[in-house]
Amino acid sequence: MARAGTKAVQAKKVMARAKKVDVRRSAVQPARAKAKRQHKFVASHLSPNEFKADGLRTYAHYRDLGIKDATRGMALAHVIRFVGKCDPKVVSKKHTHECEFQMIYVLKGTIKTEIEGHGVHTMNAGDSWLQPQSIVHKVLDYSDGCEVLEIVMPANFKTVELEK
Repeated sequence: MARAGTKAVQAKKVMARAKKVDVRRSAVQPARAKAKRQHKFVASHLSPNEFKADGLRTYAHYRDLGIKDATRGMALAHVIRFVGKCDPKVVSKKHTHECEFQMIYVLKGTIKTEIEGHGVHTMNAGDSWLQPQSIVHKVLDYSDGCEVLEIVMPANFKTVELEK
């Protein structure tokens, strides 16, 4: 009889563990059940006429990589090519971007920035930084031929100029 009682206790423990696992599995399933937002396929091939002077800054040309349309506005990715010699009177103005995510990767040349609370950083080709949401920053200098890849979420974000 003692064995039967032990087997019953063990069976209850196994069932209790199985229920816990089922509860955990069922908690995961609703996340999987959500409809995934499908992105479109997009390819962007380098062409000199892809850079346009229609962006935020007069001293930069922008090459849209098609990510904004492909993600239905979830993200923006563009290459920024700085043009002409850096003029601090034009370039070095404090501003902020109202966005959830902003990452910059230096493709060519050098760019020097100041990030509030983090100091001055000189970034070279191959370097990158993640800019916290709405942090005050400014470009201090850039080399001839400097290009950066910028990825921002959401695609439609606001820039707030803090200096004229």
